[in-house]
Amino acid sequence: MTQIQLLPLTGDIGPAVRELGWDWAIEDACQNYVAREAVQLPEATADTLLQAADTLYELMVQSIPDPIPDELLRVLAVPNNLWAAVRHSWNDDRHWHLYGRFDIADTPDGPKLLEFNADTATCLPETAVVQWASLIAAGQADDERQANGLFEGLQSQLAQWLDLNRDLEPTLLLVHLPESEEDAANCAVLAAAATEAGFELTHVCSVDAMNVSVQGEERGAWAEVESGKWQRFAFVFKLVPWEILAEEEPELTADLVQLLQSRDLIIANPAYTLLFQSKGILAWLWQNFPYHPLLLEASLDDLEGRYVRKPLFGREGQNVTELIGTQPGQAIPGEFSHQPQVRQRFANLPQDQQGRYYQAGVFWAGSACAIGFRRETGFITNLSEFVPHLLT
Repeated sequence: MTQIQLLPLTGDIGPAVRELGWDWAIEDACQNYVAREAVQLPEATADTLLQAADTLYELMVQSIPDPIPDELLRVLAVPNNLWAAVRHSWNDDRHWHLYGRFDIADTPDGPKLLEFNADTATCLPETAVVQWASLIAAGQADDERQANGLFEGLQSQLAQWLDLNRDLEPTLLLVHLPESEEDAANCAVLAAAATEAGFELTHVCSVDAMNVSVQGEERGAWAEVESGKWQRFAFVFKLVPWEILAEEEPELTADLVQLLQSRDLIIANPAYTLLFQSKGILAWLWQNFPYHPLLLEASLDDLEGRYVRKPLFGREGQNVTELIGTQPGQAIPGEFSHQPQVRQRFANLPQDQQGRYYQAGVFWAGSACAIGFRRETGFITNLSEFVPHLLT
């Protein structure tokens, strides 16, 4: 099994982050679970992880038939009220996939895909800002010490999205789930990148504060940017999963689909990212590229031997169960047990001397551009510690 080597990081990241202008990135929601040590990552291993993410994205795109058949949408459990939006966005390149995060196991047999967070991937502040500030605080920072071009990748993708939609006003509304400091911080990173990319106005708010209309002069997406002043936005980034919108807000979803089809609004990440977000894509990829070296065996049916079972649209590690044959092992409770589930061959994650497991998060923003690590004594969840890295 691969052994993780660690380097202690000294210094206070607070001043380093503030010097970068990212005060919000060290609020309790981020700072308390960023490790004060770094994974010593060989540059060759970093290159292999980045190349794996690029190849995996290409495999996903290649695997989707054109036109997209109903049966595939059913297999992936895409909500029916989003089928039209998925097809529309897939067939129109102006609907631009900004970014996503591949969760990868760096096994003794090479990198293996665990899943792809294609729609609403988080860890932007930790990856783009806090892990870099950790090196600054420790006196270890220079441009060659970290595989971390995430902010630049986001900026480039947002500039491309804007350029593809020059007929629309350069105004961007970024919405997130209510009462989530973490999601607000992720949106703030994107807002800063959007300003650098050429958007003239950005605004971050809870999705509850967005008003959507499909009628007359009010048609579009609106938010109150200051007291009593409402602004219409032509671009919307939603850190709200498409499938949650579809299930919990069907009327809002119908209005958003109508607006994107009429080009009153363009939304990222686009609806077609559901094709990749669904963990059913793991079984679909294995069916299309069996025994590909970057893939783990996966199926919608039970496997033999040791494997994990997880819901197609599960989040934060919820309802992931380890099985050996029919005997359940480690399991995480959650609220997604009612969903269809995929089975995936168990992968051995690398460990450190204390026996903690490490999962690589490789961000894709047009191409693979950044790496971060999460660690845990068991399954990786959203509460697992974030660990910076240092190239060696």
